Amino acid sequence: MELSGSQRTYLRGLAHALRPVVQVGREGLSEGVMAAFEAALQAHELVKVQFLTERDRGTKRQLADAMASGAGAVCVGKIGHTAIFFRRHPDPQRRRVVLPGEETP
Repeated sequence: MELSGSQRTYLRGLAHALRPVVQVGREGLSEGVMAAFEAALQAHELVKVQFLTERDRGTKRQLADAMASGAGAVCVGKIGHTAIFFRRHPDPQRRRVVLPGEETP
């Protein structure tokens, strides 16, 4: 899924008020973390993930990229120890987020 710059900005604005629902600890991307991430994306579409133990910016970027590719999501922003992910719900009736430039169903 490709997002325009304005759509990414819009999603980051929506995510500002959200709290992280998935936390990645010292175990890294375990099966449990990925299962929780999948469930959160299925339920919310827009999810914040917090990296608790990683200090290196490059490692956090690699973890975020691995999470996005593993779940079929898009990382719309990373700041500090937090990353924001978006994945459109497959059922149009259950979609919560309407992106700029799209029509409502």
